[in-house]
Amino acid sequence: QVRLVESGGDSVQSGGSLRLSCKMSGGSTSDYSMAWFRQAPGKGREGVAGINENGITMYTDSVKGRFAISLDNAKNTVFLQMNSLKPEDTAMYYCAADLRFLTSSLLHPDKYNDWGQGTQVTVSS
Repeated sequence: QVRLVESGGDSVQSGGSLRLSCKMSGGSTSDYSMAWFRQAPGKGREGVAGINENGITMYTDSVKGRFAISLDNAKNTVFLQMNSLKPEDTAMYYCAADLRFLTSSLLHPDKYNDWGQGTQVTVSS
C-alpha cells in the first residue's frame, strides 16, 4: 500500500516562504501523478499544484508565479516550494498520488486515490 507523509508546514508571516515535502513509501513516485491540495476551514479541497509522470505541471491561478512543485524520484519525494506567502494560503496542505497518467485533471481531488495526513500552513498578515 502507498503511504504519503507530508512535512514542512509552519506558521510564517506574509511574504515568507516554506518548502513542503511529501515522502512516498510502498510505491515509486516515478510511476504516479502527484499533487498538492489544500483545505481551509469552511472551504472545499482545492488543487494547488500537480506533476505527472512526464513532468507536466499544473497550478491553480492563485499560486502561479509563487509556488513550484518538484519531484525527486531518487528520494521518492515531491516538494512544494511556496514563496511570497499570503494569508489566504493558510490551510491544511495534503499530498496526493495516483497511478493514472493525469493531465488536465491533475488538480482534481476525485482523481487521486492515495492521500497523506496533511501539514498545516499558517500565514499571518
